[in-house]
Amino acid sequence: MARAAAKKASNVFVWILMGLLFIALAGFGIGSFSGGASQVGAVGDVEITAEDYFRALNNEITAQIAQTGEPVNFASLRARGIDQQVLAGLVARAALSNEAAQMGISVGDEEVARQIQQISAFQGTAGVFDRETYEFVLQQQGASPREFEADTREDVSRAILQSAVIGGLSAPDLFAEAIVAYQGETRDFTRLTVTRNELTEPLPEPTDEDLAAYYDENPQRFTRPEARAITYAWIIPAQIMDGVDVDEDALRDLYNDRASLYIQPERRLLERLVFGTEDDAQAAYDAIAAGETDFDTLVEDRDLTLDDVDLGEVSRIDLGAEAAEAIFADDESEIIGPVQSNLGPALFRVNAVLEASEVSFEEARGELREELADEAARRAIDDMREAMDDMLAEGLTLEELADQTEMDLGTIEYTATSEDGIAGYDAFRDAAEAVEERDFPELMELSDGGLFALRLDEIIPPTLPPLADVEDEVTEAWEQSALRDAVAARAQELVGQLAQGATLEDLGDTAEERLIRRQDLLPDLPPTTAPQVFQLASEGDVVMIPGAQAAHIVRLDAINAAARDAPDTSILLTILEQTITQSMATDIFEAYGQAAQADAGISTNSGVINSVHAAFP
Repeated sequence: MARAAAKKASNVFVWILMGLLFIALAGFGIGSFSGGASQVGAVGDVEITAEDYFRALNNEITAQIAQTGEPVNFASLRARGIDQQVLAGLVARAALSNEAAQMGISVGDEEVARQIQQISAFQGTAGVFDRETYEFVLQQQGASPREFEADTREDVSRAILQSAVIGGLSAPDLFAEAIVAYQGETRDFTRLTVTRNELTEPLPEPTDEDLAAYYDENPQRFTRPEARAITYAWIIPAQIMDGVDVDEDALRDLYNDRASLYIQPERRLLERLVFGTEDDAQAAYDAIAAGETDFDTLVEDRDLTLDDVDLGEVSRIDLGAEAAEAIFADDESEIIGPVQSNLGPALFRVNAVLEASEVSFEEARGELREELADEAARRAIDDMREAMDDMLAEGLTLEELADQTEMDLGTIEYTATSEDGIAGYDAFRDAAEAVEERDFPELMELSDGGLFALRLDEIIPPTLPPLADVEDEVTEAWEQSALRDAVAARAQELVGQLAQGATLEDLGDTAEERLIRRQDLLPDLPPTTAPQVFQLASEGDVVMIPGAQAAHIVRLDAINAAARDAPDTSILLTILEQTITQSMATDIFEAYGQAAQADAGISTNSGVINSVHAAFP
């Protein structure tokens, strides 16, 4: 059993090896090949046949179809460079096979048979190897048993070689420990925040010269993005529903159908705790009345939760006669009972009293009419669709369509940030981004039952508006910049006072941050705060961190080493050890693959490759 498990594992090594060799060999140039016409290429003494290449390409197409569920042809495969990847994989296999052969590494027929018998695809209904199934599956793949057995022998040989090259690798303990110590370190610091309120002088009002200079120095902040000038015609239910006739009887019928929503009886929000006997219920009630316990405690003593005893909104008809009379006749008591419920003697807690309410037909009429009018307007728009489609097909412009129908005409300079009016509809946004100037308008649907058609009139390149058009925007940006500079300057003044012997606490209200990690993002602090704190070398060091609305003076209080015995530290150490080992294996095998290629040489026959490609439809 142990030996069989080891052989199964060797198959896994083969696939890992193929991936590593692909990395190692994919970057090398491919020369010409002068061998027979049935050979795609060779690595040393190992040939790559046209049949191997064709089968590998066909298997890749099958795998892509299975993965995506969509048709895949060779042209699309080649457009993505998959053919080159497949060929590189075959080259990798051949390079390793050549190396194993040069070393005399191979296995006997018994091991080959053992490997093949373990493949589930070759097993019959009894779950054991079946010769007929084996031959049938290979026939479906266009391979013979002799070819497959030879490939299997090479697979096992390559696995043995791989184990010899990278087997037994492990990451140096100090390497992973150093990374964990770095990642697990935390820091404590104290911060003082400098805002507008801490400025010694108020911010000045910007002059015209200030605004003009800021506008000239920061044109990118005020440049409007590329826009699409679009003309559109649209109609939505809200545009026509006021003019839709709604039958009065239909309104009455809808009101009656929803009577339970508009006419609500008196209700209580109740919790119910049931007892085995009325004496038990009375004893519990008396204990509550005496202040010896409360309802919540009684629930907990029964190993229940408040969700278990919650009844929600309850009306008279939801309770038995005795309970309904006791509960709805009492508007003052919180605890009522004991009364007989359908589950036995119980105490009820009243959490709220909901008075009876009634919305008359006249009060609900506007809401009901709006709903029925919206439905009628949707039907009316749907009835208009065919005629509007015909008009567009006859070549009418959007202007003519709006003139001859109930559609409204509009224009918009659409950008990705547009969201007003028709731009609030996803369907319009998608169409606006996709439309081209040569496209003819066509009718499309909106999510609320409306219809629209559009035309791209012009693509407006990015434009910097005149200062007068964006003066408010420039003023706001100038003020933000001035505030940022002022609080940073004030913070630098305070840092100077620290250098003269003042403490951070002397300068204002401070806040403490403890056990901060390198990757932490701290609320109300700039995103660079943690990285800058970790650049401080010693306790007591200070850094000023500017922000948009405030500047922050940070003092490093403590450097805390990683907690080596913490569970998350142990997990991180394990992950790092595995990652480093895998990285080492990849690097070593990449170097090995480069050496194998240099020794054996890689050659291909472009004519045979093209012939294989031509065999695909």
